[in-house]
Amino acid sequence: MKKKIIYTDESIKAEVIADFLPKPEDLIVHEKKTRVTLTLTQASLDFFKREAKKQGASYQAMIRQLIDYYVDNQSSPKV
Repeated sequence: MKKKIIYTDESIKAEVIADFLPKPEDLIVHEKKTRVTLTLTQASLDFFKREAKKQGASYQAMIRQLIDYYVDNQSSPKV
């Protein structure tokens, strides 16, 4: 059930719009990081590694995001 496409010589209206997307370098968040040694249970480490692999991410970045999320929520004023 293929329908044949019939093209016409109609005019096309096109306009240039301003570039509103940020530059790639503006998408990278540069925060100072400090290296620490952290001892985790094997179950916790296995969990983060497994989930990171599913998402194609770094397990260390996931742990860092989790800690940052916790800090942000503890620092916010309670209503």
